[in-house]
Amino acid sequence: MSFPKAMRIVLPCLLALVVFAAAADAGKPVTVKGFVLDSACAFTKGLKKPISGECATACAKAGSPLVILTDNGTIYWPIADTTPSAGQNENLMPFAGQRVTASGKAFERGGSSALVIDKIAAESDQK
Repeated sequence: MSFPKAMRIVLPCLLALVVFAAAADAGKPVTVKGFVLDSACAFTKGLKKPISGECATACAKAGSPLVILTDNGTIYWPIADTTPSAGQNENLMPFAGQRVTASGKAFERGGSSALVIDKIAAESDQK
């Protein structure tokens, strides 16, 4: 294969790689306030806050992912930005049923919101 022919193949591939890398979402720094509750209750029961901390903890221990439900109704799915990724219930379990302030990087896709949490604290602890 000649050099010009090889460049016609390699150059577009490199260009595509650069475009895809630049298009990757790096996340938007945010601080969100809301309640930590299990995802099933957030969606199926239309709750604005958890029934109780015990209920949220029981659901999480049974495998339901914990989420942060904000005052405006946005549900943030806590995620890890590592590969391989890991569930975040263990990190949120101490806050199950509580109102929290969480900061980190937010990602949105297809109408869903996710949050890589850098810092989280119960609101009563932030005085």
